[in-house]
Amino acid sequence: MGDSTQGQEAKASWRLLGYVKPYTWQLMAGLLSILILAAVQVALPLVLGRGLFDRLLISEEALEGSLQYLNYFALLILLMFVLKAIFTYTAVYCMAFVSERVVVELRNQIMAQLHRLTLAYHQERRTGEAVSRVTSDVSLIQNSLARSLPDIWRDGIITGGIVIMLLSLHWKLALVTMVTFPVLMYAANLYGSRLRRLSRTVQERVANLSAILQESLAGIRIIQAFTMEEHEQERFAQENERSFAAGMRSAKLMALVWPVAEVLLVSGMLVVVWYGSREVMGGRLTPGELVGFLGYIGMISQPVNSLVRAFGAWQQALGAADRIFELLDADSLVKDPPDPRVLPKVEGRVTYENVSFAYVPDHPVLEDINLMVEPGEIVALVGPSGAGKTSMVNLLPRFYDPTTGVVRLDGVDLRELSLKDLRQRIGLVPQETILFGVSVRENIRYGRFDARDEEIENAAQVANAHDFILGLPDGYDTIIGERGATLSGGQRQRLAIARAVLRSPRLLILDEATSALDTESELLVQEALSRLMQGRTTFIIAHRLSTIRNAHRILVMDGGRIVESGSHTELIKQDGLYRRLYAAQFHKEDGAQKWE
Repeated sequence: MGDSTQGQEAKASWRLLGYVKPYTWQLMAGLLSILILAAVQVALPLVLGRGLFDRLLISEEALEGSLQYLNYFALLILLMFVLKAIFTYTAVYCMAFVSERVVVELRNQIMAQLHRLTLAYHQERRTGEAVSRVTSDVSLIQNSLARSLPDIWRDGIITGGIVIMLLSLHWKLALVTMVTFPVLMYAANLYGSRLRRLSRTVQERVANLSAILQESLAGIRIIQAFTMEEHEQERFAQENERSFAAGMRSAKLMALVWPVAEVLLVSGMLVVVWYGSREVMGGRLTPGELVGFLGYIGMISQPVNSLVRAFGAWQQALGAADRIFELLDADSLVKDPPDPRVLPKVEGRVTYENVSFAYVPDHPVLEDINLMVEPGEIVALVGPSGAGKTSMVNLLPRFYDPTTGVVRLDGVDLRELSLKDLRQRIGLVPQETILFGVSVRENIRYGRFDARDEEIENAAQVANAHDFILGLPDGYDTIIGERGATLSGGQRQRLAIARAVLRSPRLLILDEATSALDTESELLVQEALSRLMQGRTTFIIAHRLSTIRNAHRILVMDGGRIVESGSHTELIKQDGLYRRLYAAQFHKEDGAQKWE
């Protein structure tokens, strides 16, 4: 168990340090500066002991050039501290540069991985967990690279240098001093693995807090509408207490390490004072050497304690790194083929061949779907909730891959195409329009980043959005609120349509695009959608049957299967599910509403 844990720690350490490799020169400059700092610090007690005490203060006879020597000695000490200041700046700057660049690279990789992973991954995890890894976990690593790693290097050198000096001054006394070191190393190793486990727990608690906070802020309207503020505050408070308890367990362990280490060091120092005084009395050690020896003993407690703290902080960083690497190593179920095919021109013929799909094994949401949609055909998917409508169209842009069967575009298996090439041929207008906190122009340009301003305005006109955009404070340059909160539902939806128009896709997916709109907004959106659908293969998911009157074909789904297919007129004549859905939606007291 211990060997396995140490192996994991070593693997995580080397992988983390691999991010430093591109900045080797900056790292070497920082470590060299730290080495010089350590050498200066190690040399100071010996210089003071032998140079000041033995040479000047307690010499048997005054030397003729003592005053001049004292001046040189003072200049030497000043020079050492000037060098220390210069190399301190260099060390801090270089290590900060390396740590900041590593953090930038980690955050970029995490962001890229989060975008690469499938919808299934994101739906199984809370947003706050990802936010915590980008912020809290990466910050731990940043602090460790900027502080803990240099501290381990510096304090390790100082400790080693002090040990060498102690041995050179009086090896017997040095051996007496070092009796406590094996005990300290054992304690550091014992507590290190426990600190790493506790650190992982603390970071998981912080991630849970972030997730709850994210959910609360995203759902603030519902929370206030249902007067659930106290419930959410209590839920946050409970997780906060769990985070506190985990943090205190880690703090308790850290608080125990330092006093124990200090007691051991002080005990060793007392033994040194007693034994060293006897050696001076016996003439086997000079007073200056004893002063230097005691200076080193006094010095050694700081780097040893710092080593323990830095080692503990490094263990916490490795716990955070484990969580980050777990995310970076997560395998995407939907992948690009090694040698993707290229479709120079897409006609828009879509075929489902014996397609079945399940989010959870043995619980299919689609079963044995066979369908051919001709180029330019408008197909509507209707059915009760959970029938599999959204799951079916989600296979088209490869948000998921079929469990069995094949989905083809112009006869080519979608899995043979690159994800980027495939998705650039598809336009999506979802039920919940996602807008970003940038300008209206940039939100529309999301459909095609190389679009000119004239093209953006033309797309807005097609989407019936141009007039309301001009009425905004800064027109197309108006910055909209987060998720488009400053716009109405109809306005947001028309921007989403403009985005799709700008892309000019061959395939179009309309997912409940008008379900949450008032009558006036729905008319404007329907008119825009009618323009958008012309000449494009279109899939419409609809609960409101009034939105599919222009569909060439209506597919009725139930239990993951296509149970009926035909035009509205054909389906309404059958005594099937579509007729029951229609009657339930349009039934009035004076009889069924006619829809011609």
